[in-house]
Amino acid sequence: MNSMPVKRAAAAIAFAIGLAVTAPAWPDAFPSRPIHLIVNFAPGGTGDIVARLVGNRLSSVLGQSVVVENRPGAGGTLGARDVVGAEPDGYTLTVAQTPEIAINPFFMKGAGYDPRKDLQAIALAGVVPLALVVPANAPYATMAEFVKFLRTTDRSVTFASAGIGTPGHLAGELLKLKLNNKLTHVPYKGAAPALNDVVGGHVDFYFPGFPAAVPLMQGGKVKLLAVSSGKRSSAAPEIPTVAEATGIADFDFSLWVGFLGPRALPMDVAQRLNKAINGILLEPDMKSRLQNDGMEISTLSMDEFAGFVRAEIAKYQAIITAADIKAE
Repeated sequence: MNSMPVKRAAAAIAFAIGLAVTAPAWPDAFPSRPIHLIVNFAPGGTGDIVARLVGNRLSSVLGQSVVVENRPGAGGTLGARDVVGAEPDGYTLTVAQTPEIAINPFFMKGAGYDPRKDLQAIALAGVVPLALVVPANAPYATMAEFVKFLRTTDRSVTFASAGIGTPGHLAGELLKLKLNNKLTHVPYKGAAPALNDVVGGHVDFYFPGFPAAVPLMQGGKVKLLAVSSGKRSSAAPEIPTVAEATGIADFDFSLWVGFLGPRALPMDVAQRLNKAINGILLEPDMKSRLQNDGMEISTLSMDEFAGFVRAEIAKYQAIITAADIKAE
């Protein structure tokens, strides 16, 4: 019997086994250990809620544990920097929001990263509009009446924010540029004290996140006059947008939440994550839960999300420049 075919077959088998051992296992072997989702702010916020809801389902879909870690600090840039410097293998991602991606890296000194170059956009979870609220005893009941007041009043009008450079601050600055140069910004250390002073009538208006405003409106503590997004919120379709009432083109401010990873993340891993996350967001129970919290679900491709991020960065940079806002 000729042993050559047998030897050749054995060699072919050995070669195939060698390939199986040394070839990259993407995407079938991913994930093979727990995935860590870094939230860049304290527990309880919008990003934290999304991370825990989606992370729990992602664990089931991918068959691996998903661990949510809160790393607050430096306007969200501390946690984001950790992800920028993480191994680009899909096991460390950030569930990020507007400030640490679209504003602070270009506004704060020493942020240390450019999300356009240093992070890979994976999936946009959705957007939460801001809500323009005024004290319950304010003399105007509608956004149209408030706009008329802003355009005609001689007194200085104050607006609160959760801090310099936050979306609510920049929304107020755009109103100042377009409607009334006498608007005075009053920054607070967070949304809660800012809202408290609106309720108490110590400031004239504020743009908090929509979910934070609704309970106060329902309790009769504030008036919710408008939403800051480009279109009305499905959670409160009777509330007009600021753009509708003011005629300010492209007035669109929102708190959005998205999943990003280190820049060199393998594309097949990123695409698998995009598909899994988008699928979870469209599940009826998940969609209903997030929409009840005021979030508009938005499932984009990775390229679409990257384009969205670039547009958000350009928008906020233009306002910061026009209003000459300086970081503290």
